[in-house]
Amino acid sequence: MKFRVLAAIVVMAGCATAPQQQKLSDPQIAMVMRIINLANVREGELARDKSSNAAIRDFGLKVVNDYTAQNNKSEAELSRANIASEDTSLSRQIDASSGTATDRLRGLTGALFDRAYIDRQVEAAQSALSLIDSRLTPSARKKVVKEQLTALRTLIDADLASAKQIQSSLPK
Repeated sequence: MKFRVLAAIVVMAGCATAPQQQKLSDPQIAMVMRIINLANVREGELARDKSSNAAIRDFGLKVVNDYTAQNNKSEAELSRANIASEDTSLSRQIDASSGTATDRLRGLTGALFDRAYIDRQVEAAQSALSLIDSRLTPSARKKVVKEQLTALRTLIDADLASAKQIQSSLPK
């Protein structure tokens, strides 16, 4: 429970400190999408390699494959449209939050790891969906950026449903 609250505070603080009225540019949105994809791959690799629960290992493998493919497709489409990624405090905060979560998860084993990992996935997905809906999509200008945001949102939404299903099957 303490980890959940901390993770939620870190993610919310990252979103709250970014000026809400300032729109992000398409290159800045591209970097946020890249970081979301890479964070999911990093955390999914950990679950795939470390979990003692077959459903979580399978979910981790699926996350690695899906977000690697999503990142590759997005990078190719954005490159074709000549949109380079541009770092922002928001992208750095998302990356730092994932790094902190990954470091914490590495120190856990067994059922404690499984619960913490899946709780992290649910919270991170909910935060990412909120960010996409409230800030990224309204800021996107070019069609290709909007299309990649839609594809990422669809993937996150599907993974959130799977993560919640796994979460409900784990012992409290």
